[in-house]
Amino acid sequence: MAAAIVVVFDFDKTIIDVDSDNWVIDELGFTDFNQLLPTMPWNSLMDRMMKELHSDGKTMEDIAEVLKRIPIHSQVISAIKAAHDLGCELRIVSDANMFFIETILKHLGLKDCFSEINTNPGSVDEEGRLRISPHHDFTQSSHGCTLCPSQHVQDYVMPRKNFPAWALISKNPLLVKAEIHEWIDGGEMERVLLQIIERISREEISSNSAQLFSADCKFRLHRCSHGALASSSLGYPVATLCELAIVHLDPCCDEGFR
Repeated sequence: MAAAIVVVFDFDKTIIDVDSDNWVIDELGFTDFNQLLPTMPWNSLMDRMMKELHSDGKTMEDIAEVLKRIPIHSQVISAIKAAHDLGCELRIVSDANMFFIETILKHLGLKDCFSEINTNPGSVDEEGRLRISPHHDFTQSSHGCTLCPSQHVQDYVMPRKNFPAWALISKNPLLVKAEIHEWIDGGEMERVLLQIIERISREEISSNSAQLFSADCKFRLHRCSHGALASSSLGYPVATLCELAIVHLDPCCDEGFR
């Protein structure tokens, strides 16, 4: 029913209620993190923390158990499952890492709901240590992605109220071409998200223009170090501006995302 709708989620403080990197560090009791933070890029710092955890005898199973205790609003889970059941394509763009995200999603029974996860690589080396590397080589390019034309980003964004993306958008919402819908917690996210999906589906039926919204129209993500999705008229990648983006696909815009 909603095959022409792509819902793109951030992960930290959106699907889960906390920052996954900080959660692991705090739960496993390391105190050097804040001291080292000003001295190196975030992903390099997290890789360093994983090395220290390994040296201290912490196993991948220990890290996984900590991740499984991470707080998440129950209605976020039901919202994701409902959107997936309605036929939406769900994706994640996050500056966390693949191991953290996949471990949590598998534990929650949500892994198969997502068609694509764009994030920093996280894998286990031959010594059993988690290695985290940046998705984009920031030493070669400061940006690393081509922003799509701003006129293509005219759908819906859902910034979480009182979070940085919401604050940035609130400064001048008229600069954002997408329709803005705020949310506070998992319950409100579920309500707003499903209302938007229902609205788009109704509009499709009433316009009788299914040929314009082909399920075969593929959405191409441009990737960068902080999970760029597409450009808004602010000149920033959409995924860094909002916790949740909803894209209603039209074959005529496909080339803009290549």
